[in-house]
Amino acid sequence: MHLGYEAMTDPRREVGAESNYVLGHSQREIERLKGQARLIDPITQRFFREAGLTTGMRVLDVGSGAGDVAFLAAGIVGASGAVVGIDRVPAVLEVARARTAAKELPNVTFCDGDPAAMTFEQPFDAAIGRYVLQFQQDPASVLRKVATHVRPGGLVAFHEIDWGGLGSYPAVPTYDRCSRWGAETLRLHGTESRMGAKLNATFVAAGLPNPTTRLEALIVGGPAVLPWLHSFKELIGILVPEMERLGVATAAEVGLESLVERISAEINARSSVVFGHSQIAAWVRA
Repeated sequence: MHLGYEAMTDPRREVGAESNYVLGHSQREIERLKGQARLIDPITQRFFREAGLTTGMRVLDVGSGAGDVAFLAAGIVGASGAVVGIDRVPAVLEVARARTAAKELPNVTFCDGDPAAMTFEQPFDAAIGRYVLQFQQDPASVLRKVATHVRPGGLVAFHEIDWGGLGSYPAVPTYDRCSRWGAETLRLHGTESRMGAKLNATFVAAGLPNPTTRLEALIVGGPAVLPWLHSFKELIGILVPEMERLGVATAAEVGLESLVERISAEINARSSVVFGHSQIAAWVRA
């Protein structure tokens, strides 16, 4: 949900690191994340606004990556608010800072480090994150530590995906098969592909109250399916080397070059729709 296969050399893959980020931080992955944000930002914005993110808040964005969620939050809190983005990969934060300057957002700043281990001069009104907890070895521990950065009564809100939501009707065999391969690759790698469904239990395990939860998903067919299929293709493409390494599927079986066209033909042949990942958010007042 946050590569040209830097995944195996990602600093977060080192022994003892909390994160298990399979996707890496290549320019290809950064561009994929930008495209993903264009599709998913409206959902994230609805989640965060309903959760209570509003004008004037000081916000901690956990696992900022290239900055898309920080920019979204800045649009909600406005000039009277502020967003501090945190990530453990300095190189990707250089991209986020350059984008911030181009967007002329003086109320958005980025720091490299582990948000679970850092200290701040003053508490935040809210801590947020998108597609972060799924890559943590102990997401409840991370969430518990992040919540300590929020003032009493402040907001803790996370948006995660759930690969269990992917599907089609009537059946689109190529799409369904690639969805299974993607989920199995993440499972074998050690990434939590069902993090969305596990948010409630994770909040409780972190010592937080049972959260409010919401679910949305893309469901598309016909010509409107193409933006999602191109995003899906990029995600699967970035996973292909790991699919091969883990023995899930080969590049030839995936057939990335014609993947969008083949799925589109199957959709059109049966007037099918395809479902994107379940987009699930959970939030509490700490």
